[in-house]
Amino acid sequence: MSATEVKTKTEAQKSSVVKSGSFVQENQKSLLFIAAAIVVMIVIYIAYLKLYLGPRESTAANQMHVAQDFWANKEWDKAINGDAGYPGFKKIISEYSNTKTANLAYFYLGTAYLNKGEYRQAIENLTNFRSDDNMVAAEALGATGDAYVELKDYDKAETYFKKAADKASNKFLTPFYLKKLGLVYEAKKDNKTAAETYKKIKTDYPESPEAQSIDAYIARAEARS
Repeated sequence: MSATEVKTKTEAQKSSVVKSGSFVQENQKSLLFIAAAIVVMIVIYIAYLKLYLGPRESTAANQMHVAQDFWANKEWDKAINGDAGYPGFKKIISEYSNTKTANLAYFYLGTAYLNKGEYRQAIENLTNFRSDDNMVAAEALGATGDAYVELKDYDKAETYFKKAADKASNKFLTPFYLKKLGLVYEAKKDNKTAAETYKKIKTDYPESPEAQSIDAYIARAEARS
């Protein structure tokens, strides 16, 4: 590279640095404003978590225990609507939205409606529930499948029992939901797939309670195929 080319390159680099510095100088106020705004938003979010959401979470949890007792005792109406000044799950969801307690209330409320035979309400609430615990999430998915079975929407029931079996991914719940899935296939007159599903229980989960009587289900599905 010639001396002239080196000089040209150096000057270009200097020009780039100068332009960059010039941009910062010319936009310093804007950049400072943006940085300050970011800091303010972070502070507001932290304050929201500590000063607003935290106390609401605690209050909601303290109020929901009575509804949970009603639920455990199968007093579904009281669990849903509350009693004697204590809120039910519906009110917990309404008044304490965005809390973990309200999210859990969706599960309780959905299963309460399922047990009452109000299947649409059950589905609406169960599908609003979110959980990082695979077993609890699987139970919500499975309960949604149960509601769709009662509505005779077997395509939706199939979808949710598949999700429940996959989400559970253990020797306790997975065969339980696979058996329900097999029954759905039978209801859809897809006996070949039903038999295959039952056989999966027998081969993959031989020690499960479902496997102990699964031969009869396999024989029935195969006879109808």
